[in-house]
Amino acid sequence: MIRISTPGRICLFGEHQDYLGLPVIAAAISRRIQITGQHTDTGQVVMHLPDIGREESFPISPTPLPYNRPRDYFRSGYNLLLRRGLRFSRGIDATFRGNIPINSGTSSSSALLVSWLHFLARMADVPATFSQEELGRMAFEAEVVEFNEPGGMMDQLSTAVGQIAYIEFEPEVKVKALHPRLGAFVLGDSQQPKDTLGVLQRAKFARLDLLEKIRGVQPDFSLVDFPASRLDSLRSHLSDDEFTLLEGTLTNRDLLRQMLTALQDGTLTDAQLGQALTRHHAVLRDVLGVSTPKIDGMLQAALDAGAAGGKINGSGGGGCMFVYAPSHTEAVAAAIEQAGGRAFIVEIAEGTRSE
Repeated sequence: MIRISTPGRICLFGEHQDYLGLPVIAAAISRRIQITGQHTDTGQVVMHLPDIGREESFPISPTPLPYNRPRDYFRSGYNLLLRRGLRFSRGIDATFRGNIPINSGTSSSSALLVSWLHFLARMADVPATFSQEELGRMAFEAEVVEFNEPGGMMDQLSTAVGQIAYIEFEPEVKVKALHPRLGAFVLGDSQQPKDTLGVLQRAKFARLDLLEKIRGVQPDFSLVDFPASRLDSLRSHLSDDEFTLLEGTLTNRDLLRQMLTALQDGTLTDAQLGQALTRHHAVLRDVLGVSTPKIDGMLQAALDAGAAGGKINGSGGGGCMFVYAPSHTEAVAAAIEQAGGRAFIVEIAEGTRSE
């Protein structure tokens, strides 16, 4: 019997910045997807998913399997490992359970795929051992590349590596685990479905168009190194809305850099972390328009109950928010519930692991 689990994640800083080539700071949380399973003599791979009342299966095969539907992650994970040289000759019976909110911006699908790859690698005829970072990169390949989906590598790497992960995307992907001592967070599920497409229209494509416009004036313009102190040099070339978009993007870029320094050198206080999260949310809400009245109400209720600060989490237009609440934690969770959300007290967690 083998048991593997992988955490969900929240994005502390850099929300809606990764697809612009800017880094993020993400944190794994103590809500996980767990797979328990063993070999059988059936010649089938059977996946039991009692949390959603489903069961799936496919035959053991020495060659890649065809896909039966979009985002067929169970088969894509299996196919990827076949391409890596792993072989399977015995059946597998696996049960999936989890307590990560689904479709709420906490990376439940990435956690599932990281767990699946980790589990299958252990169940191969010759079991393979991959590092956490390798599993994250493989999950990105199986989840995003395999189906030609948009998206960066934050979800897969942060759930696989765990702890607090600083992730750079350009000029190449690099991940570094950070280990500050932090207190509890409270995750709040608004129970509103995310509006990913609408949010991307406002937050992503509008800024990609903006960058193209700026580079028509300054061909060497880069969000990585353009100083915020030179913003006024671009004002005459941009509309008021475009200028505000650029200003907000640079504000969140510089906020992440300040927080990275504080997380690394151990000088970060609870109050500073909370205030920085709230500042990040203000840009996401007021400039990018990714929050909702309900999520804003949940955040305000949590702050009134003693949370140090917080923000929306994930693509937005619904989904989850979270607050940093090292004290008054239970009261903060109750306030989120009273504001109409579903609250979960979480801590920073380790990455994918064999249990």
